Amino acid sequence: MSLMFLIDFLDTFTSVWAIRAMIASSLVGLMCGILGCFIVLRNMSLIGDALSHAVLPGIFFAFLVVGYSTIGFFIGSTIAGLVTALAISWIQQNVPTKNDAAIGIIFTAMFSIGVIGISWISRKDGVHLDLDHFLFGNVLGISNQDIYLTLGVAIYTILCTILFYRYLFITTFQPTIAQTMGISPKLIHYFLMLLLSFAIVASLRTVGVILVVAMLITPAATALLFSDRLQKVIVLSAFIGLLSALLGFVVSVAFDTTPGPAMTLVATFIYFTAVLLSPSKGLLFKMNQKRIEKKRIIREDILRQVIKKPLNVGMSVGEISVNLKLPLKIVKSFANKMSKSSLLTTNGQNVILSDAGVLKAEQLVRAHRLWETYQVRQMGLDSNQIHDEADQLEHFLSEELIDEIDKQLGYPVKDPHDSPIPKGLSKSSTPSQ
Repeated sequence: MSLMFLIDFLDTFTSVWAIRAMIASSLVGLMCGILGCFIVLRNMSLIGDALSHAVLPGIFFAFLVVGYSTIGFFIGSTIAGLVTALAISWIQQNVPTKNDAAIGIIFTAMFSIGVIGISWISRKDGVHLDLDHFLFGNVLGISNQDIYLTLGVAIYTILCTILFYRYLFITTFQPTIAQTMGISPKLIHYFLMLLLSFAIVASLRTVGVILVVAMLITPAATALLFSDRLQKVIVLSAFIGLLSALLGFVVSVAFDTTPGPAMTLVATFIYFTAVLLSPSKGLLFKMNQKRIEKKRIIREDILRQVIKKPLNVGMSVGEISVNLKLPLKIVKSFANKMSKSSLLTTNGQNVILSDAGVLKAEQLVRAHRLWETYQVRQMGLDSNQIHDEADQLEHFLSEELIDEIDKQLGYPVKDPHDSPIPKGLSKSSTPSQ
């Protein structure tokens, strides 16, 4: 039974309608992934949502003029998208209304016009204009003309991204500098709106006006979790959009469900997978970094405790455990590991600092006492208020910053508690008791 199901399942993808659907879906995923990078980076996700809904009146009026025509729908929807973008910009610039409110006002009005118009005209005899197909897509009904249109828009989008990459880049990150270079951020903004309108219209039959927003935003947001370089983000976003579209179509066939929502859910699944597993920004990475940071702080706290004792005597692990309020077992474990890394040596029940341990401990003591001095002299704090904060910050102050603080303070030799301040690495250093 399962073998027959697998054969029938694979045979499905050799059908003409399935091949058309996969080609159209792939083009939409690729195109939306590329444009989505600029939409997300410019904080224009809501405008993308607005334009996707606002194209419906264009479909309605195009049907009134030329009837059921893919090219007619494309032109009408593009005009509707541009009218929406201009209307939103006009309100934002000339009316005391919040930017997001202006977007909401225009796109809901345009969307309502489109829904009313298409619903009204679809009730007429002989009219085959299904509102659901425009809202949620109908990838299974893709025609050759739809594919040619989507292919043309995808190629145009890719070529424009390559040719105008410099302008898109500078106006996205440094619009003020772009103006000084003679590049109009407003003109590039409207050009991007034009590309976005093209992409939305080309995606209507595949994922619909509602779900196209997900294909614009989710792959780009996912790619940004993996890289901060725009070129790499664009390539990743395009690949994730392509992968989401293809896998979504496969899932829809396997579970006999609507392709558009399936593509959206696959893109969302990939996003949350990246949220968890991204090698630089993922939750697991952050958890691991926190764990490593916590261990580093414990090691440094142990060094700070041991250096309080005479160097040839050291401190017992029991006393360290009490002072740091850590279980004895954990302190022993850290002491053993620090012995292997040549920071400590053992003498019976006591641990003694090695030369490397003394050097590291002196750096911590110097950071602690210089920061206490800075708080009293430069920030006007009382000497009784400064210890706890210095105890925390000593682990995070770099040697370069400490040297700068030392210089600003005039190279003090004692802190506010009259304790000696060790010298920096570039100077001779003697252990502090």
